[in-house]
Amino acid sequence: MDRKVLGRGLSALMPDKPVSEKDKVVQIKLSAIKQGKYQPRQAANPQKMDELIASIREKGVIQPVLVRPQKDGYELIAGERRFRAAGKLGFTEIPAIVKEVEDAEALQLAIIENIQREELNPLEEAQAYQQLLTEFSFTQEKIARMVGKDPSSVSNTLRLLKLPKEIQDALRQGLITMGHARTILGFKEIEEQDRFFRQTISRQLTVRELEQIATKRSGKIRKKKQTARDPHVLDLEHQLQLALGTKVRIIPSRKRGKIILEYYSLHDLDRLVKLLKSSK
Repeated sequence: MDRKVLGRGLSALMPDKPVSEKDKVVQIKLSAIKQGKYQPRQAANPQKMDELIASIREKGVIQPVLVRPQKDGYELIAGERRFRAAGKLGFTEIPAIVKEVEDAEALQLAIIENIQREELNPLEEAQAYQQLLTEFSFTQEKIARMVGKDPSSVSNTLRLLKLPKEIQDALRQGLITMGHARTILGFKEIEEQDRFFRQTISRQLTVRELEQIATKRSGKIRKKKQTARDPHVLDLEHQLQLALGTKVRIIPSRKRGKIILEYYSLHDLDRLVKLLKSSK
């Protein structure tokens, strides 16, 4: 599964021309199909669902669903909304393509179809990516190739899972956007994330307005940290950096403190150790 699969569209998943007997479109009883355990979408948009039901009522199910065989019937891989709509309309059968696929590929196909149809909210997408990482040992780079996105985009989407639950729920419900969520993630403290989230909701801030507030806040924090540091400590840091040839950070406290030395390879670490030993 790679970028080319996504680029060819859903026909890459459900070909118009069957390539084998199992790839033919067949009619399957709805009662024989169970919900897929690797369905990334958790909630359907009610308006879009109503539109789909109206379309299927008039024209029928044009695009077949994708299923895989199970001992007691079939498991749905892609087409969950069509499956639900057909059930609501009282259909007893639905057109389907049967494919033999492993768990990892089933999840990949479900994710790709939903992304192409723009049916996943950002949080659902993040949870699907996380499932590929934890259950199937995917890397972020492999996921990026699979869905046709940049690795940085996949990484930013996964970061949404670090947000507090209330903010995740707001993103899932569409009360805030992906842009709002990413800006809120820029605040490290949970208390600050919560404060700016509530400002966003109460003041109905745009992403741009929230970004401006975040930039001002970050500037104030940096200025506070810079003015709060002892000039004598800064001078000592500078002297140590010159002597050791690496970045040094001194963190003082009332009775004791820390000196943090950075190294950039094992060879660099050996160099620092030898340098410190020779200074005895």
